[in-house]
Amino acid sequence: MKGLFCRAGASDAEPKFVIQETTLPDVLGGHLVRVQVKACGLSPLDLKLLDDIGVHRDLIPVGREVAGVVLQVGSQVSFFHPEEEVVGILPLDSPYSGLCGAIDIDEHYLVQKPEKLSSVCAAGALRDALCAYTALHTHARMAAGHTLLVMDGASSFGLMCIQLACYHGVKVFTTSHSPQKHAFLEQLRPSVGVQDPLVAKVIPVFNGPSDLLPAVVEETGGLGVDIVIDSGVRLHEEESEEAKLLPHKHDVISVLGVGGHWVTSQKDLQLDPPDCRLLYLKSASLSFLNHEVWTASSAQQGRYLHILKDIVEKMSTGVLRPQPEEAVPLYEATVAMETIQCHQKKKAVVKL
Repeated sequence: MKGLFCRAGASDAEPKFVIQETTLPDVLGGHLVRVQVKACGLSPLDLKLLDDIGVHRDLIPVGREVAGVVLQVGSQVSFFHPEEEVVGILPLDSPYSGLCGAIDIDEHYLVQKPEKLSSVCAAGALRDALCAYTALHTHARMAAGHTLLVMDGASSFGLMCIQLACYHGVKVFTTSHSPQKHAFLEQLRPSVGVQDPLVAKVIPVFNGPSDLLPAVVEETGGLGVDIVIDSGVRLHEEESEEAKLLPHKHDVISVLGVGGHWVTSQKDLQLDPPDCRLLYLKSASLSFLNHEVWTASSAQQGRYLHILKDIVEKMSTGVLRPQPEEAVPLYEATVAMETIQCHQKKKAVVKL
């Protein structure tokens, strides 16, 4: 049985992805579930995070968002039975690659997959949906009537945030990074119910990010928004061409309303004293979105499983409609992962 693994190079070398043979133990542990993988989602590896939490390995398994069928259960498993369809995210210290034909995983990392939901859709969207739940529910405590600004709403993560927020009665603004993405966001409609646009205002920033603050001020009557969710920010004025589409950190703070909440994905965010002063004057708060926090700690395992179950149910009923990912065959997984790791934001789904 073969799986895809990452061989991390030196600090200045790019990681290499290799196919390695793996084997499963003859005896299944008490709480373990043996799953035949049907689809696996590929996302960028955060090698620095793995090093920070003490996961040191020569070969790091690749592909952790999995959907499949239960083959066998351990003697103490109470939630699952053979032939049930399941979906879940492998823990950070799992020795198995999701691209193996079969894997062993603790039952507390899995939930049942609804019959209407395809394995490819579940594996491809689970990570982004989990991030959206963490940002909006856990950090921002969103409620009906709030206003939300989602940066780059056409991304897979941004789209999940928009749909989840609209479902809960939140008024959504978003930014677009190209004319094509702008048209896509303008045409977003719910799959059921009243066919009003999901986004109240799409703000184009591909001509320059300077349009963001005036647009938000106009749309909110000068009050600002209750929640801002970014996919990264600019820390300095002079940065790369790709970073120019990102909002400047001061602009993000400026669009926040009194008592607002900023959820950021920027790992190395640095705030200057004037920025902190502005946050203080608005009595606003800041949270860091670490998408691995649920699998890195078992402190809130019950809440984590509740979120996963709600995600798959909402995807099966059409409340959450991820952008369709074209599944790639297993023999293209290595090339696909190299591309993902290079761009850091693209995703892929492998159908086994």
